[in-house]
Amino acid sequence: MGTPDFAVPVLSRLIDGGHDISAVYSQPDRSSGRGRKLVPTPTKRFAEERGIEIRQPKSLRSEEECAGLASLCPEVVVVAAYGLFLPAEALKVPPLGCLNIHPSLLPRYRGPSPVVSAILNGDDETGVTIMKLDEGMDSGPILARKRVAIDEKESALELTRRLFNLGAELLVEALSGWASGDIQATPQDESRATFTSLVKKQDGEIDWTDDATRIARMVRAYEPWPGTFTHWNGKLLKILGATAMAGDAPPGQVVGLDDGGIGIGTADGLLSVTGLQIEGRRPSDAQDFVRGYPDFVGAELGCSI
Repeated sequence: MGTPDFAVPVLSRLIDGGHDISAVYSQPDRSSGRGRKLVPTPTKRFAEERGIEIRQPKSLRSEEECAGLASLCPEVVVVAAYGLFLPAEALKVPPLGCLNIHPSLLPRYRGPSPVVSAILNGDDETGVTIMKLDEGMDSGPILARKRVAIDEKESALELTRRLFNLGAELLVEALSGWASGDIQATPQDESRATFTSLVKKQDGEIDWTDDATRIARMVRAYEPWPGTFTHWNGKLLKILGATAMAGDAPPGQVVGLDDGGIGIGTADGLLSVTGLQIEGRRPSDAQDFVRGYPDFVGAELGCSI
């Protein structure tokens, strides 16, 4: 069960490992583009290319869908960024349970945005956990975990892909031991549990009274969605790449840098911006942006009207 592109390596690794895939569950196709044409999910496309049965229910909560899952007689269900809730009846279907790849070191960062939270909080490391799903929020017992360092320039998109690639390997390693009984699931320590919330569009709007380090983390954490943005001359302005640097300017004021780039004042330090995109235009690097908008240096950012 998986939907986005970073779920594909999990399915691929299971196939390469000689596992018999009874079916692939993915979220329903969604319309995209100007023509609003239905676009298949990456996991669906990959499965179709390999002749695997595809199922795309809108929900698994009905008796009919649970019965449909049971009709496959699966020994185990693997869940990787599926995005739909698995009810208790579905969890009971496979004798070896439903195993989930979660991109954090559980019980830290349960919930929908573990990678975003790790980057926003400035963590030096994170990891991936293979767990057996229960009826709680990422609260099931753990089969395996692996730690990784977070690169200081790594975006949420890059880190998520890396963690799911690692999770695919860890899952395949754990499956045989889980099936044979050589691996035992360990209950999570509830006293150490932390939780994440669903990221919203407005989370990406910059408050220039934050410090530069925090804002630079936002730029990495909110790639690709919701992006990190501010406003200039009544238009939305996306910040596509940035780092924190020493310097001083009023919060939201754009200043020129010695290398021809731009910095933006914050409560503590300057945000050195490497890429921008103003509403209705293509992305550009900072120097090209200033050449196209010479009045940008000296501007005050943050006002949407």
